[in-house]
Amino acid sequence: MNTLKKIGRSTSFRIALLLFIFIYINNSSIFVNHETSDSLLLAHRGIAQTFSFEGIDNNTCTAERIYPPEHPYLENTITSMEAAFDAGADIVELDIHPTSDGQFAVFHDWTLDCRTSGTGVTREHTMAELKSLDIGYGYTADNGKTYPFRGKGQGLMPSLDEVLSYFPDQSFLIHIKSNDPNEGIQLAQYLADLSPEQLSLLSVYGGDNPIAILKQQMPALRVMSKATMKDCLIPYFATGWTGIVPSNCKNSQLHLPEKIAPWIWGWPHKFISRMENEGTRVIVVAGDGGFSEGFDQKEDLERLPEEYFGGIWTNRIDIIAPLLNKMD
Repeated sequence: MNTLKKIGRSTSFRIALLLFIFIYINNSSIFVNHETSDSLLLAHRGIAQTFSFEGIDNNTCTAERIYPPEHPYLENTITSMEAAFDAGADIVELDIHPTSDGQFAVFHDWTLDCRTSGTGVTREHTMAELKSLDIGYGYTADNGKTYPFRGKGQGLMPSLDEVLSYFPDQSFLIHIKSNDPNEGIQLAQYLADLSPEQLSLLSVYGGDNPIAILKQQMPALRVMSKATMKDCLIPYFATGWTGIVPSNCKNSQLHLPEKIAPWIWGWPHKFISRMENEGTRVIVVAGDGGFSEGFDQKEDLERLPEEYFGGIWTNRIDIIAPLLNKMD
């Protein structure tokens, strides 16, 4: 009987050891061969004025707490996007709001009071009214003593149509700022008029409801919401050790906080390669993913895995792209 128990324990140990070896090899990044070691750089709002994330919440007016300006660009403008692409961005993220006359304005805030010379809810204005505003009006780095961009942002709020017409061959990540399903319907109608080539350069993220509409009406479009992230990653946590990628992970986008990413099966290279094979883009964001923290300084890049080739979210493409070029 003791001999049988010893044999049983020995067999269980061997099975466990073989299972451990299988999981390790199956999820190791050592054996991943990738065509390029270059990272995909995503410039958040183009080149923008940055600010401290300390103590901010959803109601914080970040234009009132910018760092002393190091460049002349204002977020979500054509000039800032052009500068971002010139600096080395592969993708530019931009924010949209529907206007009262059926267009999409490219602007971050739900209201106009913080950044601009206007007041009220952004989407309750026509595109012409929004274009009449000075979008640099509210920026200050010294608690209101000076306003370095006041008078320099007149007429600079673009429509989505203007942006995509100006950059027909560039990639964009479009951010829907609400959870209204009607915005998904309206955006799907707008995007349907684009050429297949230009549509392939775009991806969209936002609230669960509008993204669900877009996913249903435009299945070829890469989309992301909290719901699509959960639908992909929760099953993957259960099956990823085997190498099986859930069907919900196909043709999507994943924004992974750097504090969570290391706990995912196959992170970084095996996981990213698996997702790329499913048409899904992986972007790593700084910290815990709150308030659009990015990899914005040299020391931030040092936290990335060695030879990382996935996407990187940055608020300072002008700093990060040259640093990565030096490291290549």
